[in-house]
Amino acid sequence: MPPCQSKAWFVSKRYGYGAGLPISWQGWLSVVVLAVTIGTAVILLSGADHMIAIGVSIAIFLVVYCLKTEGGWRWRCGDRS
Repeated sequence: MPPCQSKAWFVSKRYGYGAGLPISWQGWLSVVVLAVTIGTAVILLSGADHMIAIGVSIAIFLVVYCLKTEGGWRWRCGDRS
């Protein structure tokens, strides 16, 4: 694991690019926080403001998602290495 990754929050996908479901409580919490943030932005903001808030929230989540995925993000063709 890279030095910035003390413990993985998400498992890597077996096929394709990216990561799968959370494997720790921190991963599940980050998914819940993202959902609440998006819901709150939709309810409280109007017009383009809620789209900007949603975009920023998703961008931040994707950075965390990538950094905290076991084995990182890369293309996989069924191997577990």
